[in-house]
Amino acid sequence: MIEVSHVSKRFGEHRAVTDLTFTVQRGEIVGLLGPNGAGKTTTMRLITGYMPPSAGTIRVAGFDTWEEPLEVKRRVGYLPENPPVYPDMTVASYLLFVAALKGVPRHRRRAEAQEAAERTGVAHVWTRLIGNLSRGYRQRVGLAQALVGKPDVLILDEPTVGLDPAQIVEIRQLIRSLAGEHTVILSSHILPEVRQTCQRVLIMNHGRLVAQDTPEGLTRALAGGTTLRLAVKGPAQEVARRLRELDGVEAVRFLDGDEPAGTGAAGGGDESVVRLELTSRSKDLREAVFFAMAAERWPILEMRPLEMSLEEIFMQLVTEEQAPAGSSSRAGAGAGGGDRRRAAGARR
Repeated sequence: MIEVSHVSKRFGEHRAVTDLTFTVQRGEIVGLLGPNGAGKTTTMRLITGYMPPSAGTIRVAGFDTWEEPLEVKRRVGYLPENPPVYPDMTVASYLLFVAALKGVPRHRRRAEAQEAAERTGVAHVWTRLIGNLSRGYRQRVGLAQALVGKPDVLILDEPTVGLDPAQIVEIRQLIRSLAGEHTVILSSHILPEVRQTCQRVLIMNHGRLVAQDTPEGLTRALAGGTTLRLAVKGPAQEVARRLRELDGVEAVRFLDGDEPAGTGAAGGGDESVVRLELTSRSKDLREAVFFAMAAERWPILEMRPLEMSLEEIFMQLVTEEQAPAGSSSRAGAGAGGGDRRRAAGARR
């Protein structure tokens, strides 16, 4: 549905986006992440046809954003970070106006506008002036205008900015419900929101794509090992010593403060519940841990693998000293078409 191939964008001497390549499949919800200045908003504007790339190609539903911009715009609904709403218009007049701009046939405009209002929870303020609405409701009206006309692709830049927690949950559910019917690219600084909403994540830094995968795939690729969280009923020092003896174990860390002193068989202390984290070298040690503890008759009360959070993945990637290019192993999923490149001068 969306094919971005070797796209770069310059503003004078500044390169905002460099050699960007990725695809988004029909019906997929993809999160676009990156620190301020990473090139996220520029990328979204390029996909909508708002501005041309300096090099490379972008195709939306098979149409080139540079050569066939009107066809692209008919298929894209765009919500900028600051919604393009008019405070002196009512919700009804604004959404009907948007429907006309998008070329919705006259006899269908009211139905399309009302459906978008209902889906975004602004139907009950249909006759109110947008300028009299709260910021959260203005954000909803902005999302409604993106939905008018039932576009194939939705580009949403920070869609939950200004919403209260209950409204965020509602909009998150709405975005998830759009999967299959629409292709969605979602930019957000709220990382748990991306994890709960998006099927795949694109991470940008310094204008380059540094990773693209599912959150689970990124965790597997970057963790480099396995971390287990354990609760064992036994003498703390002896439990830790026995775990450290297992092949492949790199570290054992107590969770409840400093490592206890002088307990266990050597220290004569009572047995208690010991909470630890065990890190291994890319090896699943759950079976070995189970048998080791069973041999000592120390019951395991809890044992579960820990995954890197999306926040940890994000920070690891964007704080690397030198971001990898978009063709690296992390970012290496290629575009499905439009592989020609254009010189920057051809855009001028």
